[in-house]
Amino acid sequence: MNLRFALGPVAKAFAARLDALDRMRFAERLWGHDASLWGGDPARARAAASRLGWLDSPAQMVPRTGVLEEFAVEAGRRGFTHAVLLGMGGSSLAPETLRLTFGVAPGFLDLAVLDNTSPAAVRSVTAAHDPRRTLFLVSSKSGGTLEVSCFERHFFEWTRAVLGDAAGHSFAAITDPGTPLERLAAERGYLRVFTNAPDIGGRYSALSYFGLVPAAITGVDLEALLDGALEEARASGARVPAAANPGVALGAALGELALAGRDKVTLVLDPRLAALGGWIEQLLAESTGKDGRGLVPVADEPLAEPAAYGADRVFVAVGVQAWEPATAAALDALEHAGHPVVRWTRAGVDELGAEFLRWEIATAVAGAVLEVNPFDEPNVTEAKDATRAALERFLATGRFPARSAPDPAALAEQLARLRPGDYFAILAYLHRTPERHARLARLRLAVRDRARVATTLGYGPRFLHSTGQLHKGGPDTGVFLQLTADEGEDLPIPGERYGFEALRRAQAEGDLEVLERRGRRVLHLHLGHEVERGLETLAGVLSSATPA
Repeated sequence: MNLRFALGPVAKAFAARLDALDRMRFAERLWGHDASLWGGDPARARAAASRLGWLDSPAQMVPRTGVLEEFAVEAGRRGFTHAVLLGMGGSSLAPETLRLTFGVAPGFLDLAVLDNTSPAAVRSVTAAHDPRRTLFLVSSKSGGTLEVSCFERHFFEWTRAVLGDAAGHSFAAITDPGTPLERLAAERGYLRVFTNAPDIGGRYSALSYFGLVPAAITGVDLEALLDGALEEARASGARVPAAANPGVALGAALGELALAGRDKVTLVLDPRLAALGGWIEQLLAESTGKDGRGLVPVADEPLAEPAAYGADRVFVAVGVQAWEPATAAALDALEHAGHPVVRWTRAGVDELGAEFLRWEIATAVAGAVLEVNPFDEPNVTEAKDATRAALERFLATGRFPARSAPDPAALAEQLARLRPGDYFAILAYLHRTPERHARLARLRLAVRDRARVATTLGYGPRFLHSTGQLHKGGPDTGVFLQLTADEGEDLPIPGERYGFEALRRAQAEGDLEVLERRGRRVLHLHLGHEVERGLETLAGVLSSATPA
């Protein structure tokens, strides 16, 4: 098994857990779809039983790769040069990971992913595409995801204004059977509808139609992707002892480390696999962050000296072929300083399919160790309900509550609430640009370096379908900074009495409301129209006021 575990004081508990998993025949029962692995509660068992199709998906998709490759060829033959995936959470993160990892093969369609309701984000994607040459993939498991529905209406009307009644031929849907999206696709004359197996949850759907349709149109080698996953399935199979079973062993380690207080899973990824971080982040956070427990994934946080970290970290490193000397030395230093380190390498990026399945199995195992259901997301629904309520208030009054401008004193007070074992999360309801992302990344590092706490950065509403579950349902160790801004004129949503700016503001309000209701330590700051200046102000406060 190509995994190296250096777990320090947790090593004995890890070994005992592996023995316990063997005694209960965990791997065998997992592959047998035994929902009782996550507790005897009937409701929990029903939820788990309806979400285990991801185990069989790689094998089931192999005979369908020809259909997907033919669809990609047809798209090119129809004159499409670009594609836009309209999705959220589980329907957008795997396609984004695949696109950023493999790029676009010659002769195939370039792919953009839209999962941000900022009017600036929607306008940016609109301006970058030609309706005559763009294929839209509308992706939603439920077929009724609010953001995806609004994206679809905008781009369908935009395309119909140019192509008329033929607009539907520029759209394809990926959804479960019998959903509103499947019916809409029939009404609008979509080019194609891919109905996924309904027993696969969104965040476990990378190796189903949700991940493979977008991958096919960009020219990813689907056979190689699925072969890697099938090899991983054999390595982590029903008859493989836990100590030799990569997926089971990784999940056991993460679960035991979390029970010992090492719940900040800090990802160290080879640059060629860097895009995997966002996908792992959702999988771990949304699956385990509930019932006051959970793993806190830390993605895109550069490595520092061992002294920069508290006693709540575990470092999980995934390399390609050989480690870069600087990364290997940094991991060695962390290990020697007593921080748990788990590491392995892959032969190449073509093994991304194997990596998807390894993390899915590990997450299911970690959920069992933590005694949570890794297949539901109760607080995501809570945030959706709060968003609807905020929209109703806006439609009744015509405005949202006034919020504070960047306030150095309030921010300094918020930072003073950080304690050892906490994490600091920036919740940015902003259009992501390279310049803004770089500024926000500097903000989080300023906090980490001075307060020695883990840091995360998410863009709203995208993170609501990812780490948002952890924020509200996981351990009360988060200190949150929510940022909103005015980013230009609102953009109407066809068929609605509100636009994208109102939708985004309602999502931020709903998020804030639920965090406050749950007693979380959250501060909201509104950056106004001068976003960059506001971020610079915050940077100054963070660099001077963060507790050492």
